[in-house]
Amino acid sequence: MLEFLTKLEDTANPLLGPTLWGLQKWGMWQPKAGINRVIYNIIHLLAILFVLSQYVELWLIRSNMNMAMRNLSVTMLSTVCVIKAGTFIMWQKYWRQVVSYVSSTEKYQLKKRDVKAKRIIQGYIAYSRKVTYFYWGLVAATVLTVILAPLAVYLSSSESHKLVRNETVSYPEIMSSWAPFDKSQGLGYWTMVVVQTLICFYGGGIVANYDSNAVVLMTFFAGQLDLLKLKCSLLFGDGQEYISYQDAVKRIRDCHQHHVLLVKYSKIMNSLLSPVLFLYVIICSLMICASAVQLTTDGTTSMQQVWIAEYLLALVAQLFLYCWHSNKVLFMSLKVDEGVYSSAWWSQGARVRRSVALLGGQLAKTVVFTAGPFTKLTAATFITILKGSYSYYTLLSKKEE
Repeated sequence: MLEFLTKLEDTANPLLGPTLWGLQKWGMWQPKAGINRVIYNIIHLLAILFVLSQYVELWLIRSNMNMAMRNLSVTMLSTVCVIKAGTFIMWQKYWRQVVSYVSSTEKYQLKKRDVKAKRIIQGYIAYSRKVTYFYWGLVAATVLTVILAPLAVYLSSSESHKLVRNETVSYPEIMSSWAPFDKSQGLGYWTMVVVQTLICFYGGGIVANYDSNAVVLMTFFAGQLDLLKLKCSLLFGDGQEYISYQDAVKRIRDCHQHHVLLVKYSKIMNSLLSPVLFLYVIICSLMICASAVQLTTDGTTSMQQVWIAEYLLALVAQLFLYCWHSNKVLFMSLKVDEGVYSSAWWSQGARVRRSVALLGGQLAKTVVFTAGPFTKLTAATFITILKGSYSYYTLLSKKEE
């Protein structure tokens, strides 16, 4: 495993090596032309058709509350998956701009052999690896749980085993979706098992790689803001050394340009993420609610509760990663101007001090990621979403009573 993870490192992309590998393997980081691009797009199109079949099935079973809730909790997540894949491919030109900026910036900074800067960069790269591999593991566990849960339910309950044998009920399915043939038994059932298993791996890969890539990029912006704060605090050394006017202005200009580029590319990234996250925040609230309702519904077996609990944990973790790391970026952008005022600005002349004041004004601009035009992704937003999900849950619970 360590050898495999080592092979994912890429000197051309110090931070994004593993995430770009994952995006490429799941057909989102595509070549500009060629047969591979065509194959990947066919796979994405087939995934969209499968999601449509889930909505068809939802319409057909709408009178059964329990079955509809189970379908809805998975179908909405499937919808988010195809939207993430589709928007990433459509807006790949802009994603490439962000990735190119991130990689070129880090390579340039590492070549300068600044010990303090290198320590910050290596620190957030190491942190990003831990978050990426943890999240990949969580998604993998969720996918395996979703695939194996029907088998576990079938084997753990002797009553359901007898009902299936007597053809009173159909074999348990991985996901609820419509098919133009009899999917309850025989060849049709096993065909759907294979299709739904492949879809689970597809969706898991899309979610794992898209989310980890976004979170790692957020970590980059937080780390670079921390690095910029350090650069600003060292603008004039300890105040004892002589610094010419030209050299002082050059240092200020470098810090100013560093922040301008961070703001520019964070806005590009936010324009790519914000529409997707706006839809995701709404859907995630409903999915958490639906999962909680299923978890507490009478008649839910212990194995089903295990599956729902693990699924619910993955949903909450996914939302938390976005909100926490976006909150970290906002926090660092609010602190970065402290570096200017902790520098030895007092040792410089009036002309340099005016430039320092202008730099402070530039650094006062905040960097934050949003979910649509209505809310910022912060820790407070995460708590608000959980409260909203709980409100939906209590409303549905009262209706059932």
